Amino acid sequence: MLVIARKPGERICLGDDITVTVLEINGSSVRLGLEAPPEVQIFRQEIWLAIKAENQAAARSAISELPPTKGSST
Repeated sequence: MLVIARKPGERICLGDDITVTVLEINGSSVRLGLEAPPEVQIFRQEIWLAIKAENQAAARSAISELPPTKGSST
């Protein structure tokens, strides 16, 4: 893990396409601005972990356990 210090207004570049800007530091809270191409999805960690868990649960489900889709004959 790379650990660096930044002040409000300073930036970090991740490759050519992603920029992280420190917007504000207030006590123990930091506000970040993230600039990335539209095809790059950005999630808070707790949301990303929930998405991964839901995807893993869906992958383990039997087809018969899934709800019917529109236009299906079941």
